[in-house]
Amino acid sequence: MELNSLRQFLVVARLEHLSGAAEELRVAQPSLSRTIARLESELGTPLFDRSGRLRLNEAGKLFRDYVERSLGELDAGRRALAEAVSEGVGTVRLASETFLTLTGPLAAFKRAHPTIEVELRWMAAEDMGRHLRAQDVDLCVASQPISAEGLEAVELLDDVVGVGTPPEHPLAGRASVSIEELVDQPFVSARKGHWQRRLLERLFAARGHTPRIVCEVDEPSAIAALISAGLGIGLVPAFAWTSATRVPGAWVPVDSPDCRRAVTLYWGAGSHLSTAARLMRTMIADWDWVTGEPQDKR
Repeated sequence: MELNSLRQFLVVARLEHLSGAAEELRVAQPSLSRTIARLESELGTPLFDRSGRLRLNEAGKLFRDYVERSLGELDAGRRALAEAVSEGVGTVRLASETFLTLTGPLAAFKRAHPTIEVELRWMAAEDMGRHLRAQDVDLCVASQPISAEGLEAVELLDDVVGVGTPPEHPLAGRASVSIEELVDQPFVSARKGHWQRRLLERLFAARGHTPRIVCEVDEPSAIAALISAGLGIGLVPAFAWTSATRVPGAWVPVDSPDCRRAVTLYWGAGSHLSTAARLMRTMIADWDWVTGEPQDKR
């Protein structure tokens, strides 16, 4: 069973599309089809359902999880060896739903460790567990729970979430606002799956309502700017609204104990973390989110 065949299988499994996988891998589609067929023959079972669109079947999903972990261990071994031979600290790979919250510790990390290469990847929370187990990334930061086995975690920040409004909005200046008062309001929101969108939908669904979303964005950091421009209102965490880069507008607390987010740092349990990843984990885990500085350990 060749490593290259396994890596090609993972791409096909992720895309569930042969021509798309062939294009990404830069191989001919007939060659890729033969590779998958040989792998299935060697395993003695189909890995994909081919009735209509190509779909990874249950056997394929089971095999994919083992392949990801196996190749992840091999890649981790290569990185560990390179680190040992070069006596360096290498690279750290960090994934997050948004990096706005992490700008402070990231800047401090680069000042403290200028020779370490930092790779940042945007990633949906629902994908983080699989990528951590496969060791495609070293660390993940999410604002919603990751339901996956084999992970360790530390909560970084329990952040209250309020409503951001344009400067002259009728709600601006209020001491608080209820969900019921927000039912007919136009919302600026992140895409489906993002923690802010899920929180908004959960708060409304608990009261039998659906939010009226008039603007859906791919860049969560743009939500506050669009609110300030008058396109609507939106959920904004207190941390973001009080940052130095905040835009003009108002921030109103929501009268609901569930309107908050827990920012959590995750890594694979038992996985080899490079020196660079361990240093990054310490910097983020020990960050003082109130002062915006590393915690004084004296």
